[in-house]
Amino acid sequence: MERIMKTFEELGLQDNLLRAIAELGYENPMPVQEEVIPYLLGEDNDVVALAQTGTGKTAAFGLPILQKINTKQLYPQALILSPTRELCLQIADDLKDYAKYMDGLSVLAVYGGSSIETQIRGLRRGVHVIVATPGRLLDLMNRGVADLSAVKNVILDEADEMLNMGFSESIDAILEAVPENRNTLLFSATMPDEIAKIARKYMREPHEITIGNRNESTASVRHLYYMVHAKDKYQTLKRIVDYYPNIYGIVFCRTKLETQEIADKLIHDGYSADALHGDLSQAQRDYVMQRFRVHNVKLLVATDVAARGIDVNDLTHVINFTLPDEVEAYTHRSGRTGRAGKTGISISIINLREKHKIRAIERIINKTFEACKMPTGKEICNKQIFNLMSRLEKVEVNEVEIADVLPSVYRKLDWLDKEDLIKRLVSLEFNRLIEYYQDNEDIETIEEKTPKKQDDKKGGKSQHISTEEGFSKIYIGMGKIDGLLPKNLLELLNANVEGRVEVGRIDLFRRYTLFDVDEKSAKKVLKALRSLRYLGRDVRVEFASEEQMIRAQREREEGSDGGKLRSKRGRSREGAPRYDAGSTERGSAKRAAHGTDRNTAGKPKYKDSFKEKKKGKGKPSKGKF
Repeated sequence: MERIMKTFEELGLQDNLLRAIAELGYENPMPVQEEVIPYLLGEDNDVVALAQTGTGKTAAFGLPILQKINTKQLYPQALILSPTRELCLQIADDLKDYAKYMDGLSVLAVYGGSSIETQIRGLRRGVHVIVATPGRLLDLMNRGVADLSAVKNVILDEADEMLNMGFSESIDAILEAVPENRNTLLFSATMPDEIAKIARKYMREPHEITIGNRNESTASVRHLYYMVHAKDKYQTLKRIVDYYPNIYGIVFCRTKLETQEIADKLIHDGYSADALHGDLSQAQRDYVMQRFRVHNVKLLVATDVAARGIDVNDLTHVINFTLPDEVEAYTHRSGRTGRAGKTGISISIINLREKHKIRAIERIINKTFEACKMPTGKEICNKQIFNLMSRLEKVEVNEVEIADVLPSVYRKLDWLDKEDLIKRLVSLEFNRLIEYYQDNEDIETIEEKTPKKQDDKKGGKSQHISTEEGFSKIYIGMGKIDGLLPKNLLELLNANVEGRVEVGRIDLFRRYTLFDVDEKSAKKVLKALRSLRYLGRDVRVEFASEEQMIRAQREREEGSDGGKLRSKRGRSREGAPRYDAGSTERGSAKRAAHGTDRNTAGKPKYKDSFKEKKKGKGKPSKGKF
């Protein structure tokens, strides 16, 4: 059934607000506005609204609470909490625009990183609406200058973000100070358990409004991924940026260090980029964001925390240089593009080990990701050239302004025919790009392969799952409960596997361990360990199956012992240390660093525990680890 379009007048807004939003270009209400505005105009109507950023939320709560303000009474009547300074300022600016024809209405934004004395003076002069970050508002309350005793409407915008940032206790303290007979509106992109708890504790039978499905990504966003080797991730990022000539977006990284490194590389390579992370001062953040908003910076490289509250409606792309740990964080990232009726693209750069994360995200957001092949250098150059031609076709020619210089230009270039002129124009613009891609090999996109099958020691089958380039992942049915440590695993391999073996990432869990070995040695390692016995029992050793890898990832994400150990040992980032089984001085240093004891006639410390084999004793090998 086709949805009947309503008007703002039908929603019950008064004339002074209608006049202001008409001048701002508002024609018909968006779905979230249709649903929320009538409820907030009433009394004792609490609302939980699940909607993505960019769906018209500010007008949805801003217009009705402004209409309910009594401008003759100069004290706080409405409170809006937001997670970041940027969003706080933006909401305050939007409310002032809506209130253009409301005489005497006062809106004050209070947030950290700015003079608290100025904000105190503003509160003492009197305000009708406070827009605040939780931490600064609580500080002002403790100083006795923020009186919330007459507040009638409370809005929690991006409540899930505020909880993720650790504001739970501050929100509790603030809501305890607000009268119980208030209207409360809780806006969130997702509905985690913490949001549900706040709703139960502080709201009275709230009406739930969902725009789209819970935790679902906006329908106007395409979700793509490029699966490449870890060493190629930065080059992949550059190719993606080159392939979209008009890109204007955010590149998300996991850590502050990675964010700054990627931004520095992009700037060095000639891209219009800058970094936004927690180590920047407020003045530096403001400077970066101003340059980004006016398009002087085309790529903003940011952490999730630093990007919270950024509200730019015309982003074309969001690029996940590293996937977030939580699906909700991905939802927030991708929701920053495809706003205000426009389409957007969310791109993830992953390696094979992260493929299961893509599948998990698909299930939660109810969207299917498209696997993309890396564009070749030729395809990128062609796309850039045609973009230039399109810009030439659409450029506005001001003949009056250039009339004086045209005769000189014609005389200068009259010896060139049309074809020569076009060739020179293209060469002038693209020689560097063409030469770059001629000198660089194309990047390999990892294809999803049907897992190889290997016989296990009991006659069954297990899947051979490739991990990092050149490595295979092996499952061994021993873990921390058996007293296994990385150095013990190395000693076990040293005692039972002949020849040189390179070991990569090691993930220990309570009852099992996953570890990477170089592909050329993988079958040899598996064969050597399949008849392994430990303390009188057979030990299961096989190529790791997809189910085992998914289980391990789930345990890490849920904070199991395996995940905690991995975090403490610094294994969470790409490029985990590899234990080279070399016999050089460097290899000896590695053996010492990782605890392998070769000082007892070449006998490993775990010899007594691991020597029992079904087909004889394992022989210590030489020159390894």
